[in-house]
Amino acid sequence: MFLGIEIGGTKLQLGVGDGRRPELAAWQRLDIDARRGAEGILAQIQRAAGGLIQRFPVTRIGIGFGGPVDTASGRVLLSHQVDGWQDFELAAWCHRTLGVHAMLGNDCDSAALAEARFGAGAGKQTVFYVTVGTGIGGGFVKQGILHGAGRPAAAEIGHLRPGLDADRPAVTVESLASGPGIAAAAKACARGAVGWPLRAESPSGPLGSGTRDSRSATAERTEQADRRELVELAGGDLENLTAKLVGQAAAGGNRLAIGVLERACQVLGWAIAQMITLLAPEIVVVGGGVSLLGEEMFFAPLRQAVQRYVFPPLVGAYEIVPAALGEWVVVHGAIGLAAEQRGVPEGPA
Repeated sequence: MFLGIEIGGTKLQLGVGDGRRPELAAWQRLDIDARRGAEGILAQIQRAAGGLIQRFPVTRIGIGFGGPVDTASGRVLLSHQVDGWQDFELAAWCHRTLGVHAMLGNDCDSAALAEARFGAGAGKQTVFYVTVGTGIGGGFVKQGILHGAGRPAAAEIGHLRPGLDADRPAVTVESLASGPGIAAAAKACARGAVGWPLRAESPSGPLGSGTRDSRSATAERTEQADRRELVELAGGDLENLTAKLVGQAAAGGNRLAIGVLERACQVLGWAIAQMITLLAPEIVVVGGGVSLLGEEMFFAPLRQAVQRYVFPPLVGAYEIVPAALGEWVVVHGAIGLAAEQRGVPEGPA
């Protein structure tokens, strides 16, 4: 049996499985108190993982960490959400503290491995996974093997720079199309900092056509009315505006929100099209909180944008589908990561 651990910025999840199917013999979810830093999370892992190791014959541990890692050395480089992780040798700590050999991966890479083996990409030879949430990450799996092992970074689709003028590291696909990027654009529109309506170049796109009736019903809305609606949805304070609320406004016909989502899907679609042009995966699996906006608000305009920018001979040679494994996807991937490390000793250290 293998133990999978997901370490995020707000949650800690653990599960035990055999690495051959997406079923967990046991699982635990714990909330993280970021104020306690890495030390607090390590204490939680020691207690929870120690209990699972006592209950099950765990031979290896896999870890999906929410941040950049050095997989070859088993070292966390840093966390953007919790202090205390910089240059921390997490695999060695697990070995020393829990008495079981461990291997470390990025959480998005772990999710990619899980979706390729057990989820929406099962049965495909080449799978690219994209998560769109607080950030945007990617992972590429070919014939069941995760690409990029031992490299400082790989498949980082969210860190593509959209255009020749995007010469600063902060100007990325992630900054424009992630949940916070969508919220920031909507706030700017609501404050009047961006012209109205903010729309992608194709006004007849899926997001537009899918809300045609609501647009007809709201054709006489004013810019001020759309702004007021966004403020009201945020409870009177635009700082509370989220991508989910923007999606709700768009579904109701708010043209500011519609334009913001169309632009985000255009940017992300451009990035996915560049990736498809280079790697030609059979399937692109998209997960994360923003993808939960659904077919009309997210997937349909995303597919149209990809088709617009992809290398023409590849049009129709790929699928773009929602992720299938839900919130435990990283744990399943971490178990898969542990299961595939055949060169690493099994059993107690």
